[in-house]
Amino acid sequence: MPSASSSVSRRRWWLLLSLVVPLAVAGVAAPAQAQKVVPKLREMCPLGYVDLFNGKCSTLGVTTYRVKPSDGEACPSGWMNVGGGYCRRQ
Repeated sequence: MPSASSSVSRRRWWLLLSLVVPLAVAGVAAPAQAQKVVPKLREMCPLGYVDLFNGKCSTLGVTTYRVKPSDGEACPSGWMNVGGGYCRRQ
């Protein structure tokens, strides 16, 4: 029969694992996540987004897009310019 300290040790290990794994996955997946709300970079919002008049643009929960700032450059291959200083994954 396992000892009480062994059981507590296993529970702590599982708790630690249950906290670390989702954080690690979120950290890896963060750049490719779709955004419902993005900061307003220019005078207009990207295509498919609505101006919230608080410095943010939103899809209003209808859909989500993978967007990233274009930084004044042409969008990379596989991305299209949607205005407002953003590129969207095709």
